[in-house]
Amino acid sequence: MGRKSLYLLIGGILIAYYIYTPLSDNIEEPWRLMWINAQQKTIENLATFVELLGLHHIMDSLKVVWSFYEVPPTSDENVTVTETKFNNILVRVYVPKRKSEVLRRGLFYIHGGGWCMGSAAINDYDLLSRWTADRLDAVVISTNYRLAPKYHFPIQFEDVYNALSWFLRKTVLAKYGVNPERIGISGDSAGGNLAAAVTQQLLDDPDVKIKLKIQALIYPALQPLDVDLPSYQENSDFLILSKSLMVRFWSEYFTTDRSLEKAMLSRQHVPVESSHLFKFVNWSSLLPERFIKGHVYNNPNYGSSELAKKYPGFLDVRAAPLLADDKKLHSLPLTYVITCQYDPLRDDGLMYVTRLRNAGVQVTHNHVEDGFHGAFSILELKISHRLINQYIEWLKENL
Repeated sequence: MGRKSLYLLIGGILIAYYIYTPLSDNIEEPWRLMWINAQQKTIENLATFVELLGLHHIMDSLKVVWSFYEVPPTSDENVTVTETKFNNILVRVYVPKRKSEVLRRGLFYIHGGGWCMGSAAINDYDLLSRWTADRLDAVVISTNYRLAPKYHFPIQFEDVYNALSWFLRKTVLAKYGVNPERIGISGDSAGGNLAAAVTQQLLDDPDVKIKLKIQALIYPALQPLDVDLPSYQENSDFLILSKSLMVRFWSEYFTTDRSLEKAMLSRQHVPVESSHLFKFVNWSSLLPERFIKGHVYNNPNYGSSELAKKYPGFLDVRAAPLLADDKKLHSLPLTYVITCQYDPLRDDGLMYVTRLRNAGVQVTHNHVEDGFHGAFSILELKISHRLINQYIEWLKENL
């Protein structure tokens, strides 16, 4: 074997080692998923290195990368796509071109990205909104919101709430031909968090007369109090979303002060005076038995009150919808929840399903045994199309 061939062989082995990650046998298209993950891991590593050099915040670097995947608001043969502002918040509006004899359904969609990245213009979100508008014969509003680290909670929540409230005005619904009795909200990941939070907030707003018929939450992040759930432990280093990255997202939602992230990882961020909140996120009583799998629930380690006083958002129900009491949950609309087996956020969704059902809310729970975080929105994967088809079929039947 020549020296050149040897170098190529060694290089190939090193590349394969970097890309390869052991996966469960039930994961579809494992090598494609590993390749996507390797690209993401490379970008994250470079962004981390740039941050260590003091040149750029990691989330700002990742935001720049995501911006390369944005596409303009271009109409096609089936859907008219425009951009406008709802209460000064930039949104994309997707309206089917075919004529309708009746008022259409309306769906308000909130993108994910850890409250730090993404937009309605990202190619995969744009395609999702087009498909949903066309197949559901619905007007889809895909909203933007200001992002961390420049903006922190409650800005993201307020932006989404203000855009949604604007959409729910009778004059706006009439303009787009939307039936006020057939409006739903949906979002994935951080967008699922925001969807759940604003849906709860709407219940107490006397100024918003039109209410939501359904909420559809796709692997939502619902609480930052306990980031040592069984799903966080089992999937701490899984592809696409690791435990450390999710905790960084949570921390950045509230502050650029890394001391909060450090305290969250050591489970010392909740003060003892807020100990009563853990009853809402106690996985030992809220998870179905098969997801506990011998895990032992440990009582939390309480921290000082300093972090909670400086950054009270992580104890705020608007940031952590799982902290809502049963009386609030009881009034929520028909709900659809997607959870994925290989996702740190799996147990957030599972606990919400349990609490909603206990409160009397009708819930359709789609647990994806071969799913992982991002499975819904990475459209180059087959699993994404399967989940989107199930999601749209549920919306057809219930919205």
